[in-house]
Amino acid sequence: MQSIVIYYSYSGNTKQVARVLAELLAQKGEVEEIELKCLDEPRSFFAQCKRAFRRVRGKIQEATLDLSGYDLVCLGTPVWALSPAPAINTCLDQAVGLGGKRAVLFTTYGSGTGNQRCINYMQEFLSKKGATAFSRFSIQQAKVKDKEFIVAEVNKALRLWPNG
Repeated sequence: MQSIVIYYSYSGNTKQVARVLAELLAQKGEVEEIELKCLDEPRSFFAQCKRAFRRVRGKIQEATLDLSGYDLVCLGTPVWALSPAPAINTCLDQAVGLGGKRAVLFTTYGSGTGNQRCINYMQEFLSKKGATAFSRFSIQQAKVKDKEFIVAEVNKALRLWPNG
């Protein structure tokens, strides 16, 4: 199975979760991991949240967003102001080759406010681009250092597709 894990991480929380996901997927086949780098993000976290809330598209470092060669597409973001990070908004716009794809969507969050709205938005966006099967999980920031917990959540999400 060919999988790709694409994520944006500001504080390292989403990166930590993405790495665990990639490790588990590597047991089932080849995995590519892409950490999106936002080239125009403000230094102020408040300003970043404001951009996320407005669904601004961030300028990202060039990345492979033709996903036609992958069986499973995984997309992760922190939840900022009820929304994905601007780099993920750009990724959603630029991603191609999603017809008939399976997708795992994951978020990291603080309070939980807006988590479902964020993940629903990503799923709706990818559905419009042709992705057909979804699994989702979310990790609260207090749990990102608990690898056992993350492994359990990832395994629950991956159980949707027991044969890879």
